[in-house]
Amino acid sequence: MRRYLWLALGILLGGTVPLLALDNATTKNLSPAARLHFSSIVVDTHDDTTQRLLEPHFDIAARHADGSIDIPRMRQGGLSAIFFSIWISGKVTGPEATERALHQISLVRQMVASHSNDLVLCTTASCIRQAKAESKIAVLMGVEGGHMIDDSLANLDKFAALDVRYMTLTHMVNTDWADSSTDKPAHNGLTDFGKQVVLEMNRLGIMVDISHVSDKTFYDALAASKAPLIASHSSCRALCNAPRNMTDQMILDLAAKGGVIQINYHVGFLDQKFRDADAGKPELGKQIETAAKSRCGDDDTCQLIESEKITREYMEEGKYPRVEWTEIVDHIDHAVRLVGPDHVGLGSDFDGAVMPFGMEDASHLPQITEALLARGYKPEDIQKILGGNTLRLMEQVEAVSQQMKGHS
Repeated sequence: MRRYLWLALGILLGGTVPLLALDNATTKNLSPAARLHFSSIVVDTHDDTTQRLLEPHFDIAARHADGSIDIPRMRQGGLSAIFFSIWISGKVTGPEATERALHQISLVRQMVASHSNDLVLCTTASCIRQAKAESKIAVLMGVEGGHMIDDSLANLDKFAALDVRYMTLTHMVNTDWADSSTDKPAHNGLTDFGKQVVLEMNRLGIMVDISHVSDKTFYDALAASKAPLIASHSSCRALCNAPRNMTDQMILDLAAKGGVIQINYHVGFLDQKFRDADAGKPELGKQIETAAKSRCGDDDTCQLIESEKITREYMEEGKYPRVEWTEIVDHIDHAVRLVGPDHVGLGSDFDGAVMPFGMEDASHLPQITEALLARGYKPEDIQKILGGNTLRLMEQVEAVSQQMKGHS
């Protein structure tokens, strides 16, 4: 089989130059950073691009001027594997939440089937490696919010059968069995049923995702789970005091059980000055919400995209502090200093959050590799952060699942 890499020559800190398809032999002429990046398996564990699939005319194969993810820009950025988030607002509950989740799962599966020359649906680490060998992009799925199982282990089993490979225990509000980091505590962490959910996820080979959960829910899940946990899109609370981020002690405890923190790129989770300004100027948030609604009506996806655009415009105008992409690397640095390079990865939140300047879309991912090299990271450690740690975690979750099924 003809093998090739989609490479961007002359990678610069500010961006990439036009896309080219090159034979492997040609990669020796690239910079060390480019050669390392495009030979590595690069995994992004959280992208909200699924919401764009709800748009009637969105084509993942076309290069778009808005948003962050499409096949051309994933190729340009060397993205090997991507987890498409299945997301329904936590305010939508019951059978409706489950049915809407199943619809989004179907859309992701249809997208992969329609673009099989570029994409392949994966559920295992070995499938991701095979996709890389075949120059395809591995597509995986994560359910972002336990409310979508409608308090039913049978629905969790259904999601697993349809190839979902992680579930975030809560989203922005509590479920009936778990407390969220952004809601008033109602259960003191996980209920007994919540612990059953964690064990069933272990049995099914679904990664337990603790992004969005309260600190107590995190520790209850850590104690209940037989497999390592993933924080699919969380950053470091020591650098930006957001409840969605993890404290140093949480990161240490996550790593002690083999887990991985996947750094989130959202400006409000990266930069304390931005967060303080946002909290101190609530009128700006109301202006953004009103403007997005006026442009989009009741279209939630459109409102999200417009809100992101307006927020970036406000940063450009000086209404909010400007946040640069290098802060992503600062958070990686902080986590690595705490737990070493074996427990840190990338979970961008592309198409679901406000991106920092210089990391507007997936085409900019090679900058992370270049920055880590410049900061003295060893190539083998960079490869772990880019995707190797996620693959290792997946393999451990798979092994626990096989063991539990063998004993059942």
